[in-house]
Amino acid sequence: SRYEFADFQRGRSMLVLAALFAAAVLVLSRWRGLAALAALGASILVLTVFLLPALLGGGPPLLGAVVGASAIMIMTLYLSHGPSVRTTVALVGTLLSLALIAVLGAIFTQVGRFTGLADENASFLGAVASDLDFRGLLLAGLVIGALGVLDDVTITQTAAVWAVTAADPTAPRRRVFAAGMRVGRDHVSSTVNTLVLAYAGSALPLLLLFQVSSSRLGDVLTSEAVATEIMRAPVSGL
Repeated sequence: SRYEFADFQRGRSMLVLAALFAAAVLVLSRWRGLAALAALGASILVLTVFLLPALLGGGPPLLGAVVGASAIMIMTLYLSHGPSVRTTVALVGTLLSLALIAVLGAIFTQVGRFTGLADENASFLGAVASDLDFRGLLLAGLVIGALGVLDDVTITQTAAVWAVTAADPTAPRRRVFAAGMRVGRDHVSSTVNTLVLAYAGSALPLLLLFQVSSSRLGDVLTSEAVATEIMRAPVSGL
């Protein structure tokens, strides 16, 4: 008999972690938490049933990502926050931001000559699906990755404006706008830091590798593996 080690069995621990997460969401948010979990399930469904097959089928990656991201936001926002004018305003802002991110991403991946081949998984994908557009996949990943930031920012901004209006219904629009902008500035400041730290944490082994190799900072920052993530932050933040 021949035995081969593939990986550790993590099914039980992952199920326990998922159950703890779901329980915490339900305890803290109750029915709203249940809606949020349903929205999470809808997001996963769109990714696995629509977007991934569309990408593997040779469809335009950027168009598929924009359509899939729009569908995700429509379902998740209304499921999580309910149908209301406030939710619709947040949705419109999110969709406009998605379009802007797609345009800026397309411009800067072209200008920066990004290939999408810096990811170590690209070589394997190229072997099993040779007709994939890797630059398009990079753009698609940028659009999908921006959803979390957009969801947080647009909902928070809309909630802040609604709260100011509810606190003082007679307040002029200029004062409400100024209050919303003050919240927005603070939110943008924290979001920028969050984006950078999130990448630094996920790419820590790669950053250590550059440190060990004594590469110059300029060379590290302009290498495609790092420059791709640097490009994601400002494009998503804009």
